[in-house]
Amino acid sequence: MEFVDNTGLNHSFERPCVMPKKFIRRYMPDHRTIRDHRHLRFFGTLLHDPNLFHLNRRSASGAFAVGLFVAFVPLPLQMLLAAAAAILFRVNLPISMALVWVTNPLTIPPMFYFAYLVGTWILGAPVHLEQSSFELSYEWGRHELAVIWQPFLLGCFVAGTVSGIIGYFTVRGLWRLHLVRYYQNRKLQRRLRETRNNK
Repeated sequence: MEFVDNTGLNHSFERPCVMPKKFIRRYMPDHRTIRDHRHLRFFGTLLHDPNLFHLNRRSASGAFAVGLFVAFVPLPLQMLLAAAAAILFRVNLPISMALVWVTNPLTIPPMFYFAYLVGTWILGAPVHLEQSSFELSYEWGRHELAVIWQPFLLGCFVAGTVSGIIGYFTVRGLWRLHLVRYYQNRKLQRRLRETRNNK
């Protein structure tokens, strides 16, 4: 928007920015869809906690921490683990569940191999596997996991923890930045209106 003062100069300012929750809510499934999901029904009335579907800085940042940590848990049914953690910590459930898909069939080999390398570095252990031979399957786990389980699980824990912490503070920081810009724009609009009214 533009405001023209009595000198004929144009002064421009941005409209108040849309709150982060309005952007995120566009891509979130309806809470009824979540509650009726066949894999989540056994949580029962726990899914009726309204905090699981609220969008604020605490619930969103907590959900990023939960989702990114669980994404590095090398187990099937990560979405159920994320849902259970979201219920336990009372953070946004849809975001927590969605973020576990950071690890998917395309990203699992490089991400978990990276976690394995982190574990070997911490323990000072030799690297026994190359990324090309790294996969998560029953046969692979039966033959290879017995050898690398210590650095692999330690690396997953460390990578998940660090990712969760980074996600948590990044979301909190961006959310705060968004709010600061929003209120700065509101303050600027108010001053411009006062300037026009005082003419």
